[in-house]
Amino acid sequence: MTALDVRAPDATRHRRATRLARLLHPGAWWLWAAGLAVAASRMTNPLLLLLIVAVAGYVVAARRSPSPWARSFAVFLKLGLIVIAIRVVFQAIVAAPIGTTVIFTLPALTLPEIMAGVRLGGPVTLESMVAALYDGMRLATILICVGAANSLASPARLLKAVPAALYEFGLSVVVAVTFAPQLVADLDRVRTARRLRGRSVGGVRGTAAVALPVLEGALERSVTLAAAMDSRGYGRQAERTPLARHATAAALLSALVFVVIGAYALLDASAPAALGLPMLALGFALGIAGFALAGRRSVRTRYRPDPWSWPEWGVALCGVATGATLIAMSISGVPGLIAPVDPLGWPAVPPLAVAGILISVLPAVIAPPAPGLRVRAEVSE
Repeated sequence: MTALDVRAPDATRHRRATRLARLLHPGAWWLWAAGLAVAASRMTNPLLLLLIVAVAGYVVAARRSPSPWARSFAVFLKLGLIVIAIRVVFQAIVAAPIGTTVIFTLPALTLPEIMAGVRLGGPVTLESMVAALYDGMRLATILICVGAANSLASPARLLKAVPAALYEFGLSVVVAVTFAPQLVADLDRVRTARRLRGRSVGGVRGTAAVALPVLEGALERSVTLAAAMDSRGYGRQAERTPLARHATAAALLSALVFVVIGAYALLDASAPAALGLPMLALGFALGIAGFALAGRRSVRTRYRPDPWSWPEWGVALCGVATGATLIAMSISGVPGLIAPVDPLGWPAVPPLAVAGILISVLPAVIAPPAPGLRVRAEVSE
């Protein structure tokens, strides 16, 4: 066998991996993460919440790209721990205790009668601490799901999928969302540079020395972004007739009125049935028409739009299936989603909830590998 024959399988595998590797549409990743976040919002069972975090972490490890912004998942994990700690501390200091098992007593502060129902200090019970821990875990899990989407989908690419009518709002959200990945990249760059120079990166002095270059980089990036937006004509609008402007405003205002009436009719049992779903559907239809008319004022072009193929459908449907399963279980009152705190007990694990959450691990297989380091890793196997 010649050297060319030996190298042929590797070259074939490299071409096949390069052809299949691509970045998934960012909207699919955000729909998947939204499904996990919705599922987390319907429960306080710590075992199920940890399962959601494990699923999100596994998918991020399997399908994130080698870009610097993709390394922000660890930051969101740390933020989740901070959220849990803050929730527990506030429960101990301010919130009313739950249960009767007192574990310690804080110095109490007598408040005036105008602040009746609010306490500072006093007895802290085990049940209230466990309830705060579960509630903090739920908030942290939702935050971690957002971090998973932020690590898998480039916010800049997500901006291309925003409708033209929401472009300005979407740009503001994208600029805000990119803060965490850029902060991670700047911190890593500054800390690496200080280590190469033999300087400390820990302690109060090291943290202050790292924070100053990061702040300087953020300000410089803001000035550069403003200049780039100005040079690209950000905010300019197409010429529209007064009739088009009045029609857009009328459609959006009518949509808002009909949606409010429909929502009120659905919540009020005494309201006529004709004011429920029909009004809501009419409001959504007018809203879509209004957004379509409003989008005509935005002058936009799309260069190489992201495709939406069967992997995107698969990833999005996995998130929708997870969220829909947990919503249906919560509405049906299936036991096990809410962990018992008074009295304390070991939380049950509903098999259907576990199956619904594990559906969202399929994107680690359905989604194509990201180009770059993932492709080289597959070829080297």
